[in-house]
Amino acid sequence: MGSMDPFTAGDRIFSFMSIVFPLIFLLVFGLIIYGIIASIRQSQRNNKQPVLTVQANIVNKRTEVRSRSNHQHNNDGFMNHSSSTSTDYYITFQVESGDRIEFEVSGQESGLLAEGDNGRLTFQGTRYLGFQR
Repeated sequence: MGSMDPFTAGDRIFSFMSIVFPLIFLLVFGLIIYGIIASIRQSQRNNKQPVLTVQANIVNKRTEVRSRSNHQHNNDGFMNHSSSTSTDYYITFQVESGDRIEFEVSGQESGLLAEGDNGRLTFQGTRYLGFQR
């Protein structure tokens, strides 16, 4: 008759999961490898560029704060909560031609510079090397 074997549905789910989990693992692993390769390529492109020093004006400063939360159960059954934040600092320069270029800088460097500062910007490709008033 039309009765369903109780293990058939479970076997299907197990079979489905045995295919999906490795695919997800491969996707995540592939994205990590892609990120590493892209970073290496960008570094190589920057290394091939000349080091340029140009007159520039600081027209904008911004930050990007990222937070990460972690929740874990310990052996006593209690939940441990931890979180961390990181801040990225960006400065936008306007060069004599009117073009604007944004670079990521350290927090210390960002603290030393202010909007409206004029000086000499040194960079190589997308790599910020310094700014002198």
